[in-house]
Amino acid sequence: MTSRLDSPSTLCAAFQATAASYPDHVAVRTPDNSVRYTWREYSEKVRALAAGLAGLGVQAGDTVGIMLTNRPEFHLVDTAAFHLGAVPFSIYNSLTAEQIAYVLGNAGNRVMICEEQFVPVLQQAIGDTKVEHLVCVDAQPEGTLSLEDVEAAADESFDFEAAWKAVQPSDLLTLIYTSGTTGPPKGVELTHANLLAELAATTTFLPTGPDDRIVSYLPDAHIANRWGSHYSSIYSGMQIVTLDDLKMAIAVLPSVRPTLFGAVPQVWYKVKAAIDKTLAEESSPVKKRLALWAIDVGRKRARLQSDGKPVPRTLEMQHAIADKLVLSAVRKKLGLDEVRAAVTGAAAISPEVLEFVLALGIPCSEVWGMSETSCVVTMNPPEKIRIGTVGQAVPGVEIKTAEDGELLVRGPLIMRGYRNDPVKTAEAVDPDGWLHTGDIARIDEDGYVTLIDRKKELIVNAAGKNMSPTNIEGALRAACPILGGAAVIGNDRPYIVALLALDPDALPVFAEQNGISGTHEELAQHPVVLSAVEMAVKEANGKLSRVEQIKKYTVLPTIWEPSGDELTPTMKLKRKPIDAKYAVEIDALYATT
Repeated sequence: MTSRLDSPSTLCAAFQATAASYPDHVAVRTPDNSVRYTWREYSEKVRALAAGLAGLGVQAGDTVGIMLTNRPEFHLVDTAAFHLGAVPFSIYNSLTAEQIAYVLGNAGNRVMICEEQFVPVLQQAIGDTKVEHLVCVDAQPEGTLSLEDVEAAADESFDFEAAWKAVQPSDLLTLIYTSGTTGPPKGVELTHANLLAELAATTTFLPTGPDDRIVSYLPDAHIANRWGSHYSSIYSGMQIVTLDDLKMAIAVLPSVRPTLFGAVPQVWYKVKAAIDKTLAEESSPVKKRLALWAIDVGRKRARLQSDGKPVPRTLEMQHAIADKLVLSAVRKKLGLDEVRAAVTGAAAISPEVLEFVLALGIPCSEVWGMSETSCVVTMNPPEKIRIGTVGQAVPGVEIKTAEDGELLVRGPLIMRGYRNDPVKTAEAVDPDGWLHTGDIARIDEDGYVTLIDRKKELIVNAAGKNMSPTNIEGALRAACPILGGAAVIGNDRPYIVALLALDPDALPVFAEQNGISGTHEELAQHPVVLSAVEMAVKEANGKLSRVEQIKKYTVLPTIWEPSGDELTPTMKLKRKPIDAKYAVEIDALYATT
């Protein structure tokens, strides 16, 4: 592990320095090593593809669209594009043709790079947009170009060195399209200076280097993966292992053994569920008691450390034994035994689940940020994690709360603005440069931030009590491994109710374990499933205040999918559409008996 000593002014300069420093190190590969590029090979491809894109007419300031799964080609084409001074951006793979058309219309790109599986929806979406060239990286359907065609389009007079050296810190690096919980997505404009400030700030908390490995499996349309994998690799030389199937994220870890691991809460919930399942099926009472004891010791130690209290010598000795006999084996089985730092973000994680992860000996820091802030604004230092908080502000960033508790952020990480939308930009960033985040928060005397909830999502019940739906939903998710989605309702109502959707992957496994069968819809109403959900709701209620407790709920027969009616591409709840779609079910939960 090394930290960067120089200060590149653009991501182009950062890439060139890293490629020159580690030419024979593997930069990016697939889990099975069937595709791999050293930094030298990566650099050569970037040069060739940049020349080819220039031959297709891409110039500084032009946008280049990308719709790919997590694969090495993403890094090649994205990096090639920004070496031209162009602005590469990614599209969520779950978007419909209509949604894609809106994004392409806003971006105004003439080149779109994709996989064969996305060609039909893109051809449907392109319509009246400016797209002229559709490039397919893994096949050549009719009407598309291959990457070889792009390289062949290069003009011999193209000056690669002059092109990337002409890129300025203030030039746009990428567009990040927000997930659109309240309307059409907004195109967040981020510059080279924005992301370099982000990388410089976060590496003071978490230095990375060429000996590090990370699995890239979250969407590259999301700022978290662009920062945590793509740009961090360019900045530090970290190796990226691309995984094109999100569902395999946990399964691939034992073969990759990453040193860094980033995940959304859903992944950590599945880690806990897998361990809980293993313990439940353990046939040896002695082994089961030993494992439960070890995890309990880990919990106690993690909680004391989180609270800033000394760990008694006796507990430290017990923990050393627990780690040697149980916890280290669990980490090795998960493939997380070499992880020196992990992060969780994009949504709030249940404190109970985070405590469980820390108990296993996985140093997992909760972070917080937004697309508009180039990703991370606050981070828990790995050596000073406080459960229930999203950490302290990274260096160079100012944070404060407004009179109503809204968290405000100012600093070099703040976006240039929303693309083609000066009105919304002015609404988000005030004349003094403070970004109004929409999150209600508390900042303690040590600078640790505790998020309450989204400003517009706080529930105020009929008695005037304020509460966080995210907190309640997190308790449900922690208690119920087969839950795929949970939305609680209670605004201007006498009590809290919940709509529960089951996980399409976890439900069949549960069914098999319990000797039942049926379609998703049938299983959602099966007495065994409903009994398990009822127990989980009771468990969650036991950890909530009386006013937060769920009085009634319904298990829905539907599946909540990313980019569907209920969830954004990043798995955030679309609360207003949910309220409208399930109005009948909600009214039934409040009907008097």
